[in-house]
Parts: sequence; C-alpha cells; structure tokens
Amino acid sequence: MPERDDEEREFDIRWADAAELKEPSSRARMLAARWKDNPPEPQPFRADPEGVSRPRSGWASAAIVFGIVAVVIVLLGYSGFRAPY
Repeated sequence: MPERDDEEREFDIRWADAAELKEPSSRARMLAARWKDNPPEPQPFRADPEGVSRPRSGWASAAIVFGIVAVVIVLLGYSGFRAPY
C-alpha cells in the first residue's frame, strides 16, 4: 500500500510541474504591486552597503581577544580567592 501512495504522489508532482501556468509567490505579487507605481532604483551587483565602518586590523582584533581573556582569568582567579571553603 505505501508503494502505491508513493507512485500517486510522484504522479501528482509531475502533473503539477507540467502545468502551463504557474501562479507567482505572494512575495512576487507584493513586490510587483509595490513596484508598479514606484519602481526601485538600479543597484550594482554586490553593491557595498552604506554606513559600514572599516574593518579592524589584525593586531587590534588580537589585542581585544587577549584583553577579554585576561579579564576573564583575573575575574575567575579573584572569585577563587574569595570563595569560602
């Protein structure tokens, strides 16, 4: 019986894929309605986003990581001395 269901489902998928007219997705319909009156400006492929700060250099990132690790070690050491046994 499960084999029969798989065959029927495969037939349904092939039948749906072979449809002549395919309805656009809801997002495509929404964008088409929005762009009908106000089309978007052309954008270059992989345009640089605006307002992005320049990346940190390698040594600055390393200094930040080592600083955070040092602070964590100091805090863990301090909490170890203050813990009552």
